[in-house]
Amino acid sequence: MPNRSADAVFQLVKSLEKSEKRNFKLFVRRNSASDELKIIQVFDALDKMTEYNDENLLKKTRGITKQQLPNLKAHLYKQILASLRLISADGAIDIHLHEMMDHASILYNKGLYIQSLRALDKLKEFAKEQNQLTFLLQALFFEKKIEALHITRSMQDRAEQLASEANKVNERLAMISKLSNLSLQLYSSYIRNGHARNEKDASLVRQYFEANLPPQADAFTGFYERLYLFQSYCWYAFICQDLLLYYRYAQKWVDLFEENKSMISAETAHYIKGMHNLLGAHFDLQNYKKFNETLRHFEKFYHSELVQGNINNKIQTFIYLYISKLNKHFMEGTFTEGLKMVPEIEEKLKEYELYMDRHRILVFYYKIASLYFGSGNNEKAIEYLNRIINWKVDLRTDLQCYSRLLHLIAHYELGNYDLIEYLIKSVYRFMAKMENLSSVEEEIFSFLRKSFHLSRSQIRKSFMELEKRLEKYQHNKYETRAYMYLDVISWLKSKVEGVPVQQIIKDRFLENVKNR
Repeated sequence: MPNRSADAVFQLVKSLEKSEKRNFKLFVRRNSASDELKIIQVFDALDKMTEYNDENLLKKTRGITKQQLPNLKAHLYKQILASLRLISADGAIDIHLHEMMDHASILYNKGLYIQSLRALDKLKEFAKEQNQLTFLLQALFFEKKIEALHITRSMQDRAEQLASEANKVNERLAMISKLSNLSLQLYSSYIRNGHARNEKDASLVRQYFEANLPPQADAFTGFYERLYLFQSYCWYAFICQDLLLYYRYAQKWVDLFEENKSMISAETAHYIKGMHNLLGAHFDLQNYKKFNETLRHFEKFYHSELVQGNINNKIQTFIYLYISKLNKHFMEGTFTEGLKMVPEIEEKLKEYELYMDRHRILVFYYKIASLYFGSGNNEKAIEYLNRIINWKVDLRTDLQCYSRLLHLIAHYELGNYDLIEYLIKSVYRFMAKMENLSSVEEEIFSFLRKSFHLSRSQIRKSFMELEKRLEKYQHNKYETRAYMYLDVISWLKSKVEGVPVQQIIKDRFLENVKNR
C-alpha cells in the first residue's frame, strides 16, 4: 500500500513541475536576505528527499537548528504559494476574479470611487460569463457599500437595481447550495456503502433523495443548478442500480459542458468526472460502440494542454481513462492483453501516490486482480487482492466483500483446499457482518462448501447446476452487483466447458457485436 507523508511542505515541494521550481527560486532570490537563502536550502533538501523525515532534513541543511526549522518551513510554504499564484493568474478564472476584486479594492482605498465601480462592472460581466455567482455577489455587496457610503451619482435607481440583482443571485445560490449538498451526500453514501443491496436499501435512498430534492429544481436553467441536479440524479440512479437512468443523467452531465464549452476549463474536474460516469454507464449497459467513441474522445482530451498543464487534471484524467481502458478489456475478454497495462499503471500509482485517494487505489487493485484472475494467473490475483484485504480502510464495503470472495475463488482454482474451509467461514462472517450477502453469494458459498466432497465426475454436473440456479438472478437489479464485480456465470461456463474464462467472455462479446 502507498506510503503517504503527512508533511504539507514536503507534499507541496514534490508536487512542483520543473518550471515551477525554477520560477520559485527566481521569485525568492529577488532579494538576498539570509532567511530567503535559508528557505532555498530547505527547499533543495526537501526536493531531493523521497520520504519526509525531520532528522534527515536537519542533516541536509547545515547551519539550521531544530528550533528554526518550523518557522522556515512555514515561510517556505507561503513563498511557494506566492510564486505559484504569479504564474497561475493567467489560466485560473477564480484567481483572475480575485485579482479584479483586488484592483477594485485598491481603487476604492485611493478614493477613486467611480473607477472602483467601473472595475466592479468589468468583474460582474466576467463573473456572469463564467457562471461565477459567488464573485458576482461579492461585487454586488462591494457596490452597495460604495453607494451607501458615498454620493457617486453613477446612475438613477441604483439602489433598486442592486437590491434586485442581489436577490436574484441569492435565490440561485440557495438552489445551488441545496443541490450540491444532495449530490455530495449521495456520493458520500456510495463511497461508504456501495450499491443498494435490497429493496430496503433502495427505499431509504429514494426517500432521502425525494425529501432533499428542492421543489422546482428543474425550472432553474443556470449552469451550476443543472450540473448539481444531473449529478444528484446520477448518484441516486447508480446507487439504486437503475442503469438506464444513470446513463441518461451521465449523458446530460457531459452534454451540459458541450453546450457551455468555456466551463470545461472553468470546471475541468467536474467535466472529467462526468466523462468517467458516462463511460461507466456505457460499460454497465455493454454499449460497446458508444463506449469506444467516448473513450477515444476522452483519450484525446487527456493529451490536451488543459489536462497536461495541470497536475490535478492530469491525475484525475489518468485515473478515469485507465479504469475505462481496463473496462474495455473486461468487455472484450482480452484479459491477457490487458495485463500489458499493469506496469504502466503501477508506475503512475507510485508517481501520484501523494495525491491519489485510497478509494481509487482500491479500485485499481481490484481491477488488476480481476485481469490476472481472468487470464488464469490466480497467484498474482491473490497478491493484489491481499493488498485490498490487508489495507484497513472503511471504504467501499462492497469492494472489500467482493475482494474476499474473488480471493476465495482464486484459492479454490489453485486447489488450496486446506485454506478453503477456513476462508469460507471467514469471508461468510465478513459479508454477513456487513449485511452484504445476496442470493448469488449464498449460492456460491453453498456450492464451495459441498464441492470438497465431490468426485471429478460429479463436479462438472455440480457446476452446471450452479450455473442454472444463478442465471435466474441475472435480471434482478439487486443481484446485478455480483455480476458487476465478478462475472461468475462466465467463470462457471469456463469450468463446464473446460476453456479459459476469458475465452468465454471473448466469444460472448464477438457474438454480441455480430448481432448488433
